Amino acid sequence: MKPKSVVKQGHNKESRHQEGAGIDRKLHDPVSDRLIPLEPLDLDKIRSIDDLVRAMSKTAFTGRQLGEAADVLEAMARDQECFVVMTLAGAMTVAKQGLVIAELIDRGMVNAIVSTGALMAHGLVEATGRAHFRNNPELSDEELYEAGYNRVYDTLEPEQNLDDVERVMAAVFGGWDANDVMCSYKLNRAIGAHLTKREKERGILKSAYGKNVPVFVPAFSDSELGLDYALTNRERDKQGKPRFRFDPFEDLEYFAATLLSQKRLGIFTIGGGVPRNWSQQFGPFIELRHRRGGEDLPLKRYHYGLRICPEPVYWGGLSGSPYSEAVSWGKFVPPAEGGKFGEVFVDATVGLPLIVAAVLERLKKKPAGKKKVAKAD
Repeated sequence: MKPKSVVKQGHNKESRHQEGAGIDRKLHDPVSDRLIPLEPLDLDKIRSIDDLVRAMSKTAFTGRQLGEAADVLEAMARDQECFVVMTLAGAMTVAKQGLVIAELIDRGMVNAIVSTGALMAHGLVEATGRAHFRNNPELSDEELYEAGYNRVYDTLEPEQNLDDVERVMAAVFGGWDANDVMCSYKLNRAIGAHLTKREKERGILKSAYGKNVPVFVPAFSDSELGLDYALTNRERDKQGKPRFRFDPFEDLEYFAATLLSQKRLGIFTIGGGVPRNWSQQFGPFIELRHRRGGEDLPLKRYHYGLRICPEPVYWGGLSGSPYSEAVSWGKFVPPAEGGKFGEVFVDATVGLPLIVAAVLERLKKKPAGKKKVAKAD
């Protein structure tokens, strides 16, 4: 016996379609239905990156996504009461995107960074004047290993660069008070101060220090910086000195306190991984503190979201999950309540510079004004 069909009221398709046959349709007028027409991408009319990105927003597929994403970033930049968290995963500094991120910090468009430790370590390479190099495909990975070249897809990180990073970390650790419990945002601030005093090159941590932007690395031990910390403590053991103490929950509490003090929140995500999830769990954390802990807290969520990541949703990983899914977790304000989101399925080395360059052009024409945000102590 076949189950009865479940028919929504007002949509009785069985009465209109018999045995799979079509119907005599009433064709609608798209203008009367207020559909938005697309426009050809006319390169003769393009005079700037912003012109191109705006024109792409009136096309289709990833081009439209990129154009609409620029609108979201502009909205976050112009909202003087929006505190923007940027999350970074992948080899963005190896891919030479560090100065784009530093520019966002310097312009006040990003107010906190959540990153992988590896991305910050490779950024230190740039900040100390070292370089990354194109991979020579004629060399095997075995030959690269023997020569001290670490490969990241089509790019090489010489092991000597990481030795330079270790020297920076040794100097920072050498000035650390062993009585002060360490966490990633405190350590990154100290690295930024060191770079500001001793290095002339621009960099993410240097810009973050100058603009008082906290930089969090939730998975700190999964990085060159974390290994340097571990090696430093082993050396302190040999010297009979007390070990440094590292507490990642100081990061969590400071991040939550900072976001709780803001009126509106935005998130700008490159890739996914731990930085994205750690940042997005702020909403559930506050809800649990309220519901389980009995704290009188506002149940804050992100109002704006912009992410650049080519991973598809059907793999089931967080990197590919859409913002609509995060709404169900209480992490984002739904569009019906004013949430504004953009999602671009493209390599960030393509999408990030185009989106940022376009928005910077817009802000030069009509400045956004200085944001008035109160950060936690």
